[in-house]
Amino acid sequence: MRPQPLPLHYTVCILLFICVPLAVGNLPHSLPWHVSCPVRCVCQIKPWFSFDSLYHEAPTVDCNDLLLTKLPSPIPKNTHTLRLQSNLLSDLDTSTLQKLPNLTDLDLSQNRFNHIRMITSGPPLRYLLALHLEENHLSHLPDSSFPSLPVLQELFLSHNNLHTISPGAFAGLDNLLRLHINNNRLTTIDPRWFKALPKLEVLMLGGNPVVALPEQAFIALKSLRSLVLGGMGLQNLAEKALDGLDQLESLSFFDNQLTKVPTAALRRVPGLKFLDLNKNRIKLIQNGDFRDMVHLKELGLNNMDDLVSIEKGALENLPELTKLEITNNPRLSYIHPHAFLKLTRLESLMLNSNSLSALHHNIMLSLPNLQEVSLHSNPLRCDCLFHQTDTQTLRVVRFIQPQATLCSEPPELRSRKVREVSTLEMSASCLPMIPSNSLPSYAGVRENGKLVLHCRALGDPQPEIYWVTPSGMKLGPNKSNLSLCYRNKHYKLLPEGTLEISKVTSHEAGLYTCIAENILGADTRSITVGVHARESRRKKANLKAFLRAEVARLELREVGERYAILSWQNVRNLPSTRLSWQAIYANLHTPTYTTRILAGTQSFNLTHLQPETFYRVCLHLGAADDTKRVSKRVRTVRKPQCVTFRTKEANEPEASLELKPELTSTAVTLLLLALILLALAGQSFEAEGQKGDHVMLSPWSQVCGGCLSASVWRPFPTRPDWSQPEGATWGPSSPGSTT
Repeated sequence: MRPQPLPLHYTVCILLFICVPLAVGNLPHSLPWHVSCPVRCVCQIKPWFSFDSLYHEAPTVDCNDLLLTKLPSPIPKNTHTLRLQSNLLSDLDTSTLQKLPNLTDLDLSQNRFNHIRMITSGPPLRYLLALHLEENHLSHLPDSSFPSLPVLQELFLSHNNLHTISPGAFAGLDNLLRLHINNNRLTTIDPRWFKALPKLEVLMLGGNPVVALPEQAFIALKSLRSLVLGGMGLQNLAEKALDGLDQLESLSFFDNQLTKVPTAALRRVPGLKFLDLNKNRIKLIQNGDFRDMVHLKELGLNNMDDLVSIEKGALENLPELTKLEITNNPRLSYIHPHAFLKLTRLESLMLNSNSLSALHHNIMLSLPNLQEVSLHSNPLRCDCLFHQTDTQTLRVVRFIQPQATLCSEPPELRSRKVREVSTLEMSASCLPMIPSNSLPSYAGVRENGKLVLHCRALGDPQPEIYWVTPSGMKLGPNKSNLSLCYRNKHYKLLPEGTLEISKVTSHEAGLYTCIAENILGADTRSITVGVHARESRRKKANLKAFLRAEVARLELREVGERYAILSWQNVRNLPSTRLSWQAIYANLHTPTYTTRILAGTQSFNLTHLQPETFYRVCLHLGAADDTKRVSKRVRTVRKPQCVTFRTKEANEPEASLELKPELTSTAVTLLLLALILLALAGQSFEAEGQKGDHVMLSPWSQVCGGCLSASVWRPFPTRPDWSQPEGATWGPSSPGSTT
């Protein structure tokens, strides 16, 4: 069957779709305009696009950069665009411009105008649509500053010295569509400015030192579609600051000082489609920050030096979101496995140039329409990355810059391309990991101030997080209250692992340790908190802190045949604490074994010991970085504390070669009989002899009590039993400890 020809109207549409862009793209940049042109100016026919993006051939007179102090002449009568940029004009003869009935675009930027009346005091310019006054010396706009521009649609006032604008400055600009007053010296926004601008669609306010927006600042702008508030130093946003912007589609807060997402204000902009929060001081993207913004299509969270975490449910129910950019955030090391919920149309996920070590497989599975992901320039940990992810999903998702998306960990996969790592090389579960840059090594806070410490960890199963204070107190999860794990006078621990310290005194200064733990093991990170007070008070506080350090007395609580339970009391949180033990035999050297002790641990169950054996166990307290400067007493406190004990006798008899005296004669008789039978058996003698090889026991098995097997050793303990008394924890699930 021959194919049927397309209908005529389809053919015409296709030709227009193909040919019109080609024709427009091939338009000459400029054409000769044969008129009497002013001296040193250039007269040409150039492209010009209206505010509706319609193409026009515009007769243009270009007199830029000529150091003019007055208007050139003669200006052709049909001039559409007059360019007078970068001259020395300080006054304007509007009567000359009035003789140009087709004048639509006037560029007076980078001149020396210091008062708006020098430009707009003459006869009206009835056809002028665009006026450029950037980079002049305007400092004030009085009432009715633009009476001669009745049809003006775009006004550029950026990069002047405007510090005051009268309430009626824009009166008469009923047709204005775009207003650029960014990068001036305005310190406040007056809602009365905008009452005369009912048709305004684009407002550029960025670059003015406005620390806070008043409520309902834009209530009169019912037609506004784009609002740019970048670089203003905004620290917060009132809930009603954006009221009335029912038609707003694009909003930019680029380069401000916001410390959290202004969720309450954003909820009052129902039609928002494009949101730019780049380069702010936001530390956490928290649960519900962007929930139910049902028309949002693109979101930017880039270039934030303080951003460390994107929490559970941070982006939820955004059914129109197609592009999400979270890039160039040097401290962003954690994205919760369920951070993205109900993003059914997300196609592009940009996560490059962060500090992400892993991306949980649930993130990929929760984005059914994801087409591309960017992960390059991250310290990726590939043993757990994308594990258990649907292979069909991975075949659809495209890596942006796959050649630069490399593994950093583990060592055997380092520098491998992520896309080339097979599922068999990835682990089905992951040890907890607290990213190294998620916590700084030091944080200072003023006395009676408040400090917030954020600790996050990745792992599978998802690890639990608890903290140990400088006094050794453990702040752990509270199963009965999931919204608040722990709270007392100074400390509040939130479920995700954030520790808030309020009304800080010198007693709260010192080392804080965050511990993340799951059934596979644990990881820790420590931070030193300093309290800023007067110098004399600080020295006294530091001295008292050292003197409060007590000797960690190691005690033997219980001993059995093959185990020993040890405990100690220590009121300080010290790093690098460890426990060592060694079997003691006369004239025989035995190895010493060591295990790391997590912060907050005050007991240890030493297992896999040998009965009736002497052991020496020592507790080694961590050494601070400033060991040379601490007092003699503190150095004494940190000397190892040791105990010696003997395990109990075994209740059940063990296999031995020694025979009891009453059985000696019987054994000799049986042995002689066995030798005679073996001699007669001939060939069976050799086989019977081989069976006897297994009788001797290795003497090493009797002296290697508590030996560790490298193949099963894990340096971190298993999950603590929270039902035990406070301070009691158990050691690693390996020889030398209990499970």
